[in-house]
Amino acid sequence: MKGTTDIVVGRRKNSIARVRLVPGTGEIKINKRPVQEYLKRETLKMIVEQPLEVTATLGKYDVIVNVAGGGLSGQAGAIRLGIARALLKVNEEFRSVLKKNGFLTRDPRMVERKKYGLAGARKRFQFSKR
Repeated sequence: MKGTTDIVVGRRKNSIARVRLVPGTGEIKINKRPVQEYLKRETLKMIVEQPLEVTATLGKYDVIVNVAGGGLSGQAGAIRLGIARALLKVNEEFRSVLKKNGFLTRDPRMVERKKYGLAGARKRFQFSKR
């Protein structure tokens, strides 16, 4: 199959998305469900479609995604990175436009660990002099 990409990985926070692009009608399936059913909020759908919009490939590829871990927002970010990386495998000329929009940058922010003796990562228990 011409144009089919390998499985490409995108990550954000605790979410891992495995993305595959197949030439088709522009259908996006996340965990075997349509994007509208999986991501209820319109903003999350927009985040997922951004790389396809800036490269003008919105109706040209079917996107098959397997995503796990984290919450919906982190999953949407992971899917966006995965789609951007998959588009690079299809056409290397997309690099400049994807990089300019920041879709190829892995967001390194993670949840800070809870420390012993504290209520959370930074929150302390209430202080009392006596």
